Amino acid sequence: MDAFTQQAWKRLRRNKGAVAGLAVIVLALVVAVFAYFLAPDGTSHANRMVLEIGGQRPGFSVQMLSLRQAHAPRDEGFLRRLIYGETPSDVLVPVTTWRFSHDSILVEKYADETTTVPAAYSLAQVLYGKDSAITDLAGAQAVVGKDHLSRKTYRLGTDKFGRDILSRLLVGTRVSLSVGCIAVLISLTIGILLGSVAGYFRGAVDEGVMWLINVIWSMPTLLLVFAITLALGKGFWQVFIAVGLTMWVSVARIIRGQVLGLRELQFVEATRALGYGHTRTIVRHILPNIMGPVMVVAAGNFATAIVVEAGLSFLGVGVQPPQPSWGLMIKENYNFIITHNPLLALAPGLAIMLLVLAFNLLGNGLRDALDVRGKI
Repeated sequence: MDAFTQQAWKRLRRNKGAVAGLAVIVLALVVAVFAYFLAPDGTSHANRMVLEIGGQRPGFSVQMLSLRQAHAPRDEGFLRRLIYGETPSDVLVPVTTWRFSHDSILVEKYADETTTVPAAYSLAQVLYGKDSAITDLAGAQAVVGKDHLSRKTYRLGTDKFGRDILSRLLVGTRVSLSVGCIAVLISLTIGILLGSVAGYFRGAVDEGVMWLINVIWSMPTLLLVFAITLALGKGFWQVFIAVGLTMWVSVARIIRGQVLGLRELQFVEATRALGYGHTRTIVRHILPNIMGPVMVVAAGNFATAIVVEAGLSFLGVGVQPPQPSWGLMIKENYNFIITHNPLLALAPGLAIMLLVLAFNLLGNGLRDALDVRGKI
């Protein structure tokens, strides 16, 4: 680590806002990676529906009876569960009261706050896995009461389909960070390539690149994203490409300005005198000296990508159900804002605000830390 990098790191650590933003980003990254292990609902896309408990307030708690499915899911390894979540092996039935009657369990199913419905299930419907081998009636009843009846608490409530909001919020972190990461990579690749070529060669090349930049810049960003999304189709990966292809313009303008300032300096003139090619001069001698502004604009574009993805999902042209996205969660639950449970829509909105603020604080901190005129 050279002296400038060490001093930049010291200045960044002294910036409390940037450190706090970095801590939030690291926490979000950990949550995104281990989302299915941290979420109360570890099923794929946190999409376990219990329609009877839809639209419940934060802290709602109910007793659940676990019924086995007709077809048992296959065994899933750690890596598959880490990426895709687990396949549910049971169906959850909310109950208020229950009692055994010989080889059956009689329950009052929860329908709403004031209504219950009587139902009966045989113990064979309840027992699954290794418990299904139990033939002793008393033993079967004991296992059902211990392992197949449990109280579940929904910390942030449930949406209109009875899905756990906290689980979908945690899993939705993956979408926001993934869109930001891929969009920034696409925008940096295109922006650095065109910006460096325009600034280094100038002349007709510069005019052509600037003409393209001005044309793209003149189009409303959201309208351009709509056009690309509709051309590519709706979906997870299409959002990455659409957002990335609209964010390279600001990168290219910044890179062009930086390269224009560096190309006339003595060390660049020395590379020409030594006979180095244009590619080596740009890649090995110019670009490493402008990584500071690139990192700053990357942090800003990351925040912008998160907001754009949330807007696209809210409007229905971004991530599609059942995959959780913070923008899609707001769309599904915004009608609760003026009713009895506003947190269903406010929780993903607060998550978007917090993550965008974290990237903006980090970007500001990087700008100050990488400023060569800053105080040591």
